[in-house]
Amino acid sequence: MWRKITGYYITNYFYITFPLVSLYKFACLSISIYDIGMAFSCNNHFSIILIIGFILSSELKPVLAQNSPVFACDITSNPALGNLTFCDASLTVENRVNDLVKRLTLGEKIGFLVSGASGVSRLGIPKYEWWSEALHGVAYTGPGVHFSSLVPGATSFPQVILTAASFNVSLFQTIGKVVSTEARAMYNVGLAGLTYWSPNVNIFRDPRWGRGQETPGEDPTLTSTYGVAYVKGLQQTDDGSTNKLKVAACCKHYTAYDVDNWKGIERYSFNAVVTQQDLDDTFQPPFKSCVLEGDVASVMCSYNQVNGKPTCGDPNLLAGIIRGEWKLNGYIVTDCDSLQVIFKSQNYTKTPEEAAALGLNSGVDLNCGSWLSTYTQGAVNQKLVNESVIDRAISNNFATLMRLGFFDGNPKNRIYGNLGPKDVCTLENQELAREAARQGIVLLKNTAGSLPLTPTVIKSLAVIGPNANVTKTMIGNYEGIPCKYTTPLQGLTASVATIYKPGCADVSCNTAQIDDAKQIASTADAVVLVMGSDQSIEKESLDRTNITLPGQQSVLVAEVAKVAKGPVILVIMSGGGMDVQFAVDNPKITSILWVGFPGEAGGAALADVIFGYYNPSGRLPMTWYPQSYADVVPMTNMNMRPNPATNYPGRTYRFYTGPTVFTFGHGLSYSQFKHHLDKAPQFVSLPLGEKHTCRLSKCKTVDAVGQSCSNMGFDIHLRVKNVGKISGSHTIFLFTSPPSVHNAPKKHLLGFEKVHLTPQGEGVVKFNVDVCKHLSVHDELGNRKVALGPHVLHIGDLKHSLTVRI
Repeated sequence: MWRKITGYYITNYFYITFPLVSLYKFACLSISIYDIGMAFSCNNHFSIILIIGFILSSELKPVLAQNSPVFACDITSNPALGNLTFCDASLTVENRVNDLVKRLTLGEKIGFLVSGASGVSRLGIPKYEWWSEALHGVAYTGPGVHFSSLVPGATSFPQVILTAASFNVSLFQTIGKVVSTEARAMYNVGLAGLTYWSPNVNIFRDPRWGRGQETPGEDPTLTSTYGVAYVKGLQQTDDGSTNKLKVAACCKHYTAYDVDNWKGIERYSFNAVVTQQDLDDTFQPPFKSCVLEGDVASVMCSYNQVNGKPTCGDPNLLAGIIRGEWKLNGYIVTDCDSLQVIFKSQNYTKTPEEAAALGLNSGVDLNCGSWLSTYTQGAVNQKLVNESVIDRAISNNFATLMRLGFFDGNPKNRIYGNLGPKDVCTLENQELAREAARQGIVLLKNTAGSLPLTPTVIKSLAVIGPNANVTKTMIGNYEGIPCKYTTPLQGLTASVATIYKPGCADVSCNTAQIDDAKQIASTADAVVLVMGSDQSIEKESLDRTNITLPGQQSVLVAEVAKVAKGPVILVIMSGGGMDVQFAVDNPKITSILWVGFPGEAGGAALADVIFGYYNPSGRLPMTWYPQSYADVVPMTNMNMRPNPATNYPGRTYRFYTGPTVFTFGHGLSYSQFKHHLDKAPQFVSLPLGEKHTCRLSKCKTVDAVGQSCSNMGFDIHLRVKNVGKISGSHTIFLFTSPPSVHNAPKKHLLGFEKVHLTPQGEGVVKFNVDVCKHLSVHDELGNRKVALGPHVLHIGDLKHSLTVRI
C-alpha cells in the first residue's frame, strides 16, 4: 500500500485514520506518496505529525463513489418519509426547517453544527460533508469531492488572478455556471456535495501574499464585481427561481485576511490592525457586494484577528454586519478549525467550551472541523450558550440545504437530475478553459517586430525554462484533476518545430544550466523563455520575501538574450507580480507576457497569443512592485494609505506613491485603439434643503445618504475605434480622482467594460455614474461622503473634469 500511489491525492481517493493526530486543517492531507518520501502541501510542522500518524495508523481505506447514493427524504425508496413535514417540497423553507429542528434531540442538533454533519437514520437523513471547493473548477482539496473512474477529472480553469485579468464580467459568470454544472453532475453520482467554499474575495494587498493567486486582485471594485458574477454563476438556477440554489457559494475569508506565513508570522496568531476607514473602503466591499448583490449563501470568517478580536468570535462582524446589516440569506462558516485556533493559538478563551460558545454566540452557524461537535454540549451544560442559539445555527444550515434540494429526495426527477459524468469535461467546457486563459494573458512589453510570431517564418523555436513543460504548476492551488493538460511546450510545438531545454532543474533554479540554454538559443529563429514560480514559491501558508524571479532565473534569461539572434519572449507564469525591471530595460528581451497559472489549457492559450491566433487583451489586476518595496515595507502593516512622516508608501494603485514595474490595468494589444468622449457633464449639483448646514457654512463633503442622493446619476458615453489591422478586444476603465479630502484614494476604479472590434470598427461604451455611490469617499470613521469640488474622470486614455457642487 506504500508503493506507487504516485501522483494521486489522498483527499481524492483515500481516507486515512490518524488515531493520534488532531489536524488544524483537513486540507493538509493533500499528499503525494512516493516509494520513500512524502511531499506535503501544508505547514512543515505538521509533516512529522502526519508521518507518525500514517505509520502508526493501520487503516488506509479506499473511498469509492457509492453505487447508489443516499438522498435525504427519498420517499420513493422509503414511502414512510412522506409523512414528515420537512420532506414536503411544496411547503416553504421556513416551515420545513422549523419542523425538522423540532424533531431533533440536542445531541442530534450538535451533529449538524460541523462540516462532517451527522446523519439521523430515523429521519432518513444521511451524513453530509459541507466542505467542497470550486475556486476555478471542482477541486479535490475538500473532503466533499472525490474523483474516480466514473468521473476521473473536471475542467480546470485558470487560477482566479488570471481570469480576473480578462476584466470580462460575462466570462466570470459563465465559468461559475460551468463549474456548478459539473459539480451537480458529480453530486448526482455520489462524488461531490452541493456546498462550495468559493470564491476568495480577499484584497491582494501585498505582492508577497502566497494566496494572492486565488483572488481577483487588489482593487475592491474588480474584486466585488468578480465575486458577484462568480457567485451568480454558481448559484443561479435555470428555472428562474430566486430562492433555489444550483450549488451554494461562499465568499471568504472575512475579513482583512492576507497574511499567511511571512517571516514566521502566521495567520493563526496574526492580529490585523486596521483602521475603520481602510476596513470600510478596501476590505469589506467585496463581502458586502457578495451578500447584497450576489445573494451568496455563505460567508466564511477567517483565522486572523482584526483589531484584537478573532473574526470568528466577533459578534459585531458576524451577527452585527453580515447577518444584521447585510441580511445574509444563508450560513456563516468558520475557516477550518478556527475555533480551535481561537483557543490554542490565540489563547483568546480560557477553555474549549468558551471558544465554542464564543463562536456560536457571535453568529457562527457551521464549524469546519469538529470543535463544535466536541465542546458544544459542555458549553450548554455550563450555561455558556443556549439551545436556542444552536437552533438558530442549524436552522440557517438546513435552510441552505432546503434551497439546494437536499431534502427533496432523489434528484433524478428534478432540475439538474439528468446531469451525470457525460456533462463533466465536455469539449465545450475544455474550450472555455482555453478561452479564459487567452482572455487573461497580459502582454506587458512588445518591441516592434517581436510578437506575434509568424509560424511559417519560424523554422526553429528554442523553448527554455523551468515552467516550459510543466503540467500541475499551470492549475495553481485549490485544484482538481483536470480533463487533460496542454503544456507550453506542447502548445508551441503544435505550430512550429521546437528545441527544448529546461534551463533549471526546477523553479528555485539554484544552478542555472546556462550553456545548454545558450546553445539552442543561439541557432533558433526565436526564443521563448517560460519562467516564474509554482506552489513551492507562493501558496497558502507560504508568503514570499523576495518578489524577483527565483534563484538564477534572471541570470539565465539575460544570458540567453545575449546570444539570441531573433525575438526573445519572456513568459512569466506566477500568481503574484515579479520585479522584472531588468527585462523591461533590456532591448534584447523583445516581449514579456504574464500568464498567471493558466489552467489545464494554458499551453495552448499561450501559443494562440504568441502566434497571433488570438490578440491579447488582458490587463494586470494588481500592481507589480520593485524588490525595494518588499525590502522596506513590512507585510504586517495593514495601512492602505501612505504616511510621509514614516516614509510608508501606501498600498495598491489607489494609494501607493512609489515606483512600479507595471501598474494596475497595464496591458498591450496587437491593435491600437482610440477613444473619443461623446457625452459627460461638467457640473453636477446636489439638491440640499434650504436649512442644510452646508448652505450655511462651507463644506468639503456631504453625507452620501438621504435626499441629496435621490436620482443623482449621469451617463458617460465613450466612442472607441480599433485603428489597427487586427481584430481584438479592448478593456475601457473608468477611474476617478476625487478632491483631496479624508485621505481619499488618488485614483479609484468605478467600472470597466470590454468590447470586441474589427479593424477600423467602432463602438460606444456607456457608463452610468451614481454620484453618491461612485463619487463618494469614506471618511476616517468609515462614513460615505460625497466630495464637493473638482473630480477628474479617467475614461480610457482621456481625462475629463467634473465639478460636484450644491
